[in-house]
Amino acid sequence: MCGAPEQSEDLSTEGIDTAKETVIQGIVTAGDGSPVPSAFVRLLDSSGEFTAEVVSSATGAFRFFAAPGDWTVRALHSSGNGQTDVSADKGVNQASLVLA
Repeated sequence: MCGAPEQSEDLSTEGIDTAKETVIQGIVTAGDGSPVPSAFVRLLDSSGEFTAEVVSSATGAFRFFAAPGDWTVRALHSSGNGQTDVSADKGVNQASLVLA
């Protein structure tokens, strides 16, 4: 089975220099605010083209490393879907997703 490594909220503990990286991260939640694990979270570029996909963690967390610019983050799950647009700059950019 393949999966992303455990990710902490504090990227500096993972040796990531957020002054040099563009990070898009957030949490997938249900309408009641509870985290949604195992959602497919997709990163789409400004033209809507698929760029990357990860599976949300047990706490609903996800993270992408991307170039600065305009992105769409979309979550797909058996309990619903959610989407948000992000204008990302260098550093950590939050993109929380609520499933409907």
